[in-house]
Amino acid sequence: MKKTAIILGASGLTGGLVLQKLLNDDRYGSIKLFSRSKIEGLSNRVTQYICDLLELENFKSNFTADEVYCCIGTTKSKTPDKELYKKIDYGIPVAAAKLANANNIDTFLVVSALGANANSSVFYNKTKGEMERDVLQQSIKNTFIFRPSLIGGDREEQRTLEKIGLTILKIIEPLFIGKLKKYKITQANDLAQAMINLANTTNYKEVIITSNDIKRITKTT
Repeated sequence: MKKTAIILGASGLTGGLVLQKLLNDDRYGSIKLFSRSKIEGLSNRVTQYICDLLELENFKSNFTADEVYCCIGTTKSKTPDKELYKKIDYGIPVAAAKLANANNIDTFLVVSALGANANSSVFYNKTKGEMERDVLQQSIKNTFIFRPSLIGGDREEQRTLEKIGLTILKIIEPLFIGKLKKYKITQANDLAQAMINLANTTNYKEVIITSNDIKRITKTT
């Protein structure tokens, strides 16, 4: 029997790649998108729920699937208000995990970030760390938390500071050896493929997937 997947953040870089890959994967019969705006030109295998993701709990009856891919995230420049930032980067993934738990969805995959730490004094890292902690509290059977470095790929939106950072990283990446390897750019295509690979395996024991492991999982799992 073919599977159903939920994607949060399909209009973004990583979520969009997850969507493309699932549409080309014969294991999936249907895909549900929860987003603020409609994506045009999609297959009839895709059902779109247009909603305020900050009120995701209102869609509990529709939030049913085999797997959830949570690729939600914002940036400081896009969301300078810290309260709203936390509602997005913490609130949406945690709400999704709670719905997955309530609806007996066994697989939950979420994109976090390198440096996530609930005890950090850095707001961004602390927010991601608290999100990870509270997602894990839902005790979903197959939970995978991905901690990429700066994510590389072709974005539709312009992120000037991120673009500058990626350019600098590309130049100095050859110097990243040993423990510094984790700071190498994480390609969005690798991240999306690693998420799908782990959703379809039963023998991977790690819950936290570091930037070092993402490319390896893309190739070997």
